[in-house]
Amino acid sequence: MNPFDDDKPKKKTEHEIGSDISSLSADELTARIALLEAEITRLATERDAKSKGRATAESFFKR
Repeated sequence: MNPFDDDKPKKKTEHEIGSDISSLSADELTARIALLEAEITRLATERDAKSKGRATAESFFKR
């Protein structure tokens, strides 16, 4: 084992849409669900911020 392996950042658990999940345990599935829910929240927050910015810009230019 390479002594420098501990210095490398650990790879985050990722999920590829449509990937085979039949070999995952219940705990692994729960972790994937949490990961995807966090990503949905992140995407929704960004969408809302962009929508708010667009609405502000539209109201400014309609004057």
